Amino acid sequence: MRLKHVLESLRPREEVVATFGEAQLIRGQDGKCELRGGTPGDRQEAKEWILMFWHEANVRGLE
Repeated sequence: MRLKHVLESLRPREEVVATFGEAQLIRGQDGKCELRGGTPGDRQEAKEWILMFWHEANVRGLE
């Protein structure tokens, strides 16, 4: 097995970018982001943070 494949298998599949109360902003290995969980207030806080600091992100679950 090549070293590149070993390193890729050790790399986490998902990374928690930020948390907002119980809501978590997750970035997948493919670079796409998703907002999971939280109360409506937590999700609103996350949406405001994303619009202010990471406005170029395309986040699933922000409806």
